[in-house]
Amino acid sequence: MRRLYRRMINSLGVEGIEIPATYIKFYKHGRSIPEQVSAFFTDEESIMCCQAVRYAPLEQPVLLTVDNIGCVASAISLGLVDQEKDTPLKGPRTYTNLMEAQTGSERKFGPPSPKDFTTGIVYACRSAGRKEFCFFGTEDSGRFRDVATARAAVSEMMAIQPPVMKGVFFYSNSFEESDLTPDIILLSVRPVELTKIIQGYQYITGEPVNAVINSLRVVDSDLIARPYLTQEINVSSYCLGARMVARFQGDRLGIGIPFNKFELLVKGMEESKSGYPFHKYPGARP
Repeated sequence: MRRLYRRMINSLGVEGIEIPATYIKFYKHGRSIPEQVSAFFTDEESIMCCQAVRYAPLEQPVLLTVDNIGCVASAISLGLVDQEKDTPLKGPRTYTNLMEAQTGSERKFGPPSPKDFTTGIVYACRSAGRKEFCFFGTEDSGRFRDVATARAAVSEMMAIQPPVMKGVFFYSNSFEESDLTPDIILLSVRPVELTKIIQGYQYITGEPVNAVINSLRVVDSDLIARPYLTQEINVSSYCLGARMVARFQGDRLGIGIPFNKFELLVKGMEESKSGYPFHKYPGARP
């Protein structure tokens, strides 16, 4: 992966440029997780999927399981929990902690179950009369105007269901086990870099890259679960949690690439250098 990544960077022809890259490896139930990977499990705090993607390029690999994932929706998308489970996940979670923080001491907080996410109740909290599921106090509109709209939106968000995953590992080029093959490569790109990546892919394949962009679950559903299930590249904008919790910057978008498409994409970027001179694009230099 380090070699392929470096080839991609070199194909841009701009000195000093780097693109944050996170590699995602799935481990299904019945398959052992190597000790080198399980060493990066921690249950001292819960970690959201978007945080894991953000941390990995900063030399902080993370193994997420149902025991330490910080977002219930991500646990659904990544196949760690049944989307119809009607009892809350045990223990505090980063996502639901944000809900509890705005509930106020006058009301007892009960965290939502995975089913509450699937049915749209969490995302249409005001319409559903569930103010304890809000993020931004009593004036929070919720993420959708009503439960029916929320349920319809959620039904279009891809998820690995039924839950078959034991763990999901997020790592980068700094991980010592460089021979580990990821299932998905997630690049955090500026629009100008995304332009060149898509140009390289289409140069060699003739295929367009379709973007399925949701307002929520962007990292776990749009950029990981969808490419994993369809084996197609997908582009999406970072969502509320990725922006406000994981702190992805305003000039970044995500592109999720199945491993079997990545080498082809890199080859296309190399071969098309003279036809798509990235170094001449306005804003190409960091």
